[in-house]
Amino acid sequence: MGRTSGEARGHWRNGVFPYHHYHSTAHEVLGIAAGAARVRLGGPEGDAFEVDVGDVLVLPAGVAHKNLDSESDFLVVGAYPAGQDWDLKWGRPGERPDADRNIERVSLPSQDPVYGERGPLVEHWDLRA
Repeated sequence: MGRTSGEARGHWRNGVFPYHHYHSTAHEVLGIAAGAARVRLGGPEGDAFEVDVGDVLVLPAGVAHKNLDSESDFLVVGAYPAGQDWDLKWGRPGERPDADRNIERVSLPSQDPVYGERGPLVEHWDLRA
């Protein structure tokens, strides 16, 4: 995932689940370490993206994601910000409104998970406020 800020915790190595899911209690960063895949972001009506080695996705809490298709060697290195314990949600009836309340309470990360204090996430999420 390149240079890291040291802030991310809860590291893991795997892939992306082949079903829509999201996290209501944590943001997530995904770095593509090997292979390539086609992933959908935003639930069943969301957009599909091709990802390849070196790509990084930063997913705000509540953004559904799914592996649509991937090469056999597809490998993701993922992490969650320090202090954020992730959960697993599927968009099933009954998850809301609790999941919505959780998402609203997730704090913004203090810095970009890849580039640190001066990374692009700082501007896009206005972390300087």
